[in-house]
Amino acid sequence: MTISSEKYREALRHFPAGVTIVTIKAPSQAKPHGLTVSAFASISPEPPLVMVAIDHRASGHELLQEEGAVFAVNILPQDMSELSNRFAWIKDEDRFAVGNWGTAVTGAPVLQDALAWLDCTIYNRYEAGTHTIYIGQVVASECPRAGAAPLIYWNRGYRYLKLGDEAGD
Repeated sequence: MTISSEKYREALRHFPAGVTIVTIKAPSQAKPHGLTVSAFASISPEPPLVMVAIDHRASGHELLQEEGAVFAVNILPQDMSELSNRFAWIKDEDRFAVGNWGTAVTGAPVLQDALAWLDCTIYNRYEAGTHTIYIGQVVASECPRAGAAPLIYWNRGYRYLKLGDEAGD
């Protein structure tokens, strides 16, 4: 017996998550694709692996299924909630028209003023219910805004971390 998806979502909305924009470069597409993702985690330092989970209904899912597809995970600082919304909700406009974008080693777009970004090749794929888990092997990374506060999603909304000095906390 399992719980309903409503009960599942009710419980998990209480777990805070960082917010990323996953950008994808697929061989079949001239233009890159990107989407907002909070299902992201570190997996292994040797080899350096991360994972993202993408809903089967997302257009990025089909692109990541292609042989030779690559992706980058752009970890957002808390002043980029509007960019997160753009990549979550804008459908017909060029999502990349806003933001300071560059290109990583693999050809995937990276946000030049992200908190950090990780450029990945696909190491493995695992079907998991309504999502596919993509394990990415990190081939390059940068931390353009190391020390800035991350954008956090919790209880159905963005939250902001207050950074204090270590001595005065």
